[in-house]
Amino acid sequence: MHPIRAACLGTATVLVTLLACAPVAAAATDDEFADAKGTDRVITLIGHLAQQTRFPVNPGGSPAAQGDRTVFRSVLFDQYGNEVGDTGGTCTTTRVDKGGAEECVVNYNLPGGQLTVQGMVFGNLNPGPPPSFDNAVTGGTGAFDRARGSVHADTIGTGTRRFTIDLDR
Repeated sequence: MHPIRAACLGTATVLVTLLACAPVAAAATDDEFADAKGTDRVITLIGHLAQQTRFPVNPGGSPAAQGDRTVFRSVLFDQYGNEVGDTGGTCTTTRVDKGGAEECVVNYNLPGGQLTVQGMVFGNLNPGPPPSFDNAVTGGTGAFDRARGSVHADTIGTGTRRFTIDLDR
């Protein structure tokens, strides 16, 4: 596997496998998501990378270039291992020096609605596990209508990330 592909896998995993190491969080039940509107809350999810495709600007050229895109999808689970939704998005390489950087736009499909998230991931081209990152919640639908807050992602295994979604309502 080329280093850039491994890095992109990590980035998608970062976004999907889309947050912080919260010590304890409530189970992600339909009730938890349904009453998210109008309240501050923290939701912890585990994302398992299900699919990822890389679209290089220079196929067969340099291993990383500005404008490279990665498209990914992950399956989301609550802390008890129950499947609660999925996430998908795209990341575009904006910098290849100093460890690389990507701008990402991601959607979380959860019981009761969707969350939209975007932001930067830095260090995605460095060797090793994908870096942690923080992105902004930019909105949502249904139970997450007008949502604001942040998402923190940490790699906890190959193709697996912990997402901590901190909603400010």
